[in-house]
Amino acid sequence: MRHHHGNSNEGHHHGGGRRQRFFGHGELRLVILHLLAHNASHGYELIKEIETLTQGNYTPSAGVIYPTLDFLQDQQLIAISDEESGRRKIAITAEGLRWLEENQTQLAQIQARIKARNVGYQLRRDPQMKRALENFKAVLDLRVNQGELSATQLKQIIGIIDRAALDISQLD
Repeated sequence: MRHHHGNSNEGHHHGGGRRQRFFGHGELRLVILHLLAHNASHGYELIKEIETLTQGNYTPSAGVIYPTLDFLQDQQLIAISDEESGRRKIAITAEGLRWLEENQTQLAQIQARIKARNVGYQLRRDPQMKRALENFKAVLDLRVNQGELSATQLKQIIGIIDRAALDISQLD
């Protein structure tokens, strides 16, 4: 039985250009253990939970999830048992909990990065915001790359961006 999930856009982000992988080396293992620490699960549920966690920014394929689960099982960080329904139940082990505890700092960094990406994702979903951001990038790109900028012009551009950021941060 093959576990393929048919999303050819894995690790990509809609809107052009290859994105870096959503999770760095070993990070998905940590996220999976964190999810399993809260409740036992199944492979498909883990895929859905990660999709929810990243607000749809990233859906790991079965081809990513199942080898990761095999690795975690080999390391005795999780236990996989067959249920009567024929599904395989996945639970974190005491060793897995210990490893999760030892890697809390890295987990916190991953969670902060997911949160930061989700904010950007929410912004880009609004068509007017998306248009404004694209316009801003295009104007900035054109201005900076159209020729030599003087030190004064560069300072002015930086000042405008900083003032805009300040204005946004002070909105009620």
